[in-house]
Amino acid sequence: MAFARFTIAYWCVLVAALLPMVCAGIAKYGTMRMSRREGGFDNNNPRAWLAKQTDWRARANAAQANTFEALPFFFAAVIIAHQLQAGQTWLDILALMFVVLRIAYVMMYVADWASARSMIWALAVLVNVAIFFSGYR
Repeated sequence: MAFARFTIAYWCVLVAALLPMVCAGIAKYGTMRMSRREGGFDNNNPRAWLAKQTDWRARANAAQANTFEALPFFFAAVIIAHQLQAGQTWLDILALMFVVLRIAYVMMYVADWASARSMIWALAVLVNVAIFFSGYR
């Protein structure tokens, strides 16, 4: 029986898929032990609770939404690149770059560095386009 080998690019898909949960954890950080009366996380109505958040918690929640939005294109680009037999080393490097840029994006979003965040977002999109076309011949 042969086993499929996960490429680094496929591992990057997993990491990217977990990033929205990291953003949610950042938004909720430190509120689990507080009562709801004190503004603690409300697991009975989490979306309403998140909608009331401000500052870095609100930005972490917005980063979560944007990270979810970026996933389909990244997933498709990696799968298509594999199907088109893109050079594996180049594909792995690009996928790692995408994940690193998206982590930096989340950090810039939470820190409220809007200009840097926008530049990083644009770079991540360009890297994703490069992934998409990496197998094109």
